[in-house]
Amino acid sequence: MYAACGLVDTAYKVFELIPEKDVVAWNSVINGFALNGKPNEALTLFREMGLEGVEPDGFTLLSLLSACAEVGALALGRRVHVYMVKVGLTDNLHVNNALLDLYAKCGSIREAKKVFDEMEERNVVSWSSLIVGLAVNGFGNEALQLFNEMGRVGLVPSEATFVGVLYACSHCGMVDEGFRYFKKMKEEYGILPRIEHYGCMVDLLGRAGLVKEAYQYIQSMPMKPNAVIWRTLLGACTIHGHLTLAEYARARVLKLEPGCSGDYVLLSNLYASEQRWSDAHIMRRKMLREGVKKVPGYSLVELGNHVYEFLMGDRTHPHSEEIFAMLAEITKRLKLEGYAPRTENVLADIEEEDKENALSYHSEKIAVAFMLLKTAPGTPIRVVKNLRICADCHLAIKLISKVFEREIIVRDQSRFHHFRDGSCSCRDYW
Repeated sequence: MYAACGLVDTAYKVFELIPEKDVVAWNSVINGFALNGKPNEALTLFREMGLEGVEPDGFTLLSLLSACAEVGALALGRRVHVYMVKVGLTDNLHVNNALLDLYAKCGSIREAKKVFDEMEERNVVSWSSLIVGLAVNGFGNEALQLFNEMGRVGLVPSEATFVGVLYACSHCGMVDEGFRYFKKMKEEYGILPRIEHYGCMVDLLGRAGLVKEAYQYIQSMPMKPNAVIWRTLLGACTIHGHLTLAEYARARVLKLEPGCSGDYVLLSNLYASEQRWSDAHIMRRKMLREGVKKVPGYSLVELGNHVYEFLMGDRTHPHSEEIFAMLAEITKRLKLEGYAPRTENVLADIEEEDKENALSYHSEKIAVAFMLLKTAPGTPIRVVKNLRICADCHLAIKLISKVFEREIIVRDQSRFHHFRDGSCSCRDYW
């Protein structure tokens, strides 16, 4: 009950008081952590469950796969898969759907497709999960092909399926196709568009740089736009440099959802990119005055049954000295390849040299440096980042993949970037 109400710490205290904990008790608290944004705690409890000699069941695996997907713990997820095969759970539709979702969210789209192909039973969730997985991994055309195949086998797409289809169009720059599928959803399948679908359309136009058209689209919506819609427009304005509309969008967000740090940061960054330093400082001071705390950027990597978290400039790791020496070596080798730090991405009124140093210490670069040190040559590197990857890190990691001959998969706030041989699967559209 406590976990279902979001009081997961209270639920854990009750759990600790239980003298003999059966699989139901373990499942309840593991699922509580997984559902309440504490995947690392869920994974730790699963390990403790094994040490206590309690055998997991299908419900345990569902929670565990969800937690693994959240933090990008692919290696642990693979071990869960092996366990599923061992105990004969591979014919469980719900567990297979969770497994498919895990591989897609960890950027291992080949394994996701393999799970899908080997499923004896598939439902609309199975098809929708793979469509979304292909879309976020940059395989928009394949996502649309799978949608068309879904129709040929006689399955009727759901509202969620069309979110995936529109997402594919948005993240691959297929504006005309997006409008065609939106029309198809209404006219061929009789699905009344929800706010999520309209949000996808605003995102579709915004990502393509059609910011004014996105605003006009919002104005023509048959329902009142929510904070997510206005925030999508705000993000597009920040990326494409439309200050007037950005200020208007932020004002709308502020009325609907005041106190979200990301909105303050987006507008502050836009002021800084226009070198309107006084306006940027006013916005930052307003955050302090109103008690709004900025969500720090972090990157996660999995190594040896453990998920490591790195913050910008993070020197708390026991091997920090080695990591920062590797960062210096990376910068040196990248410059030989023609790399020039994108200092325009440092939105602060500081000296050029300080800007270069700031860029060197972004969390995803620290995470990549750590994995270059701790994994064998040729091993793929997987990073999960909670914010949008900046243009400088995107350029740097492209070059790292070439210079160090590594495949690097970065899952940022909205999509996957598969870096290989100096190029990225997003084709620089993100």
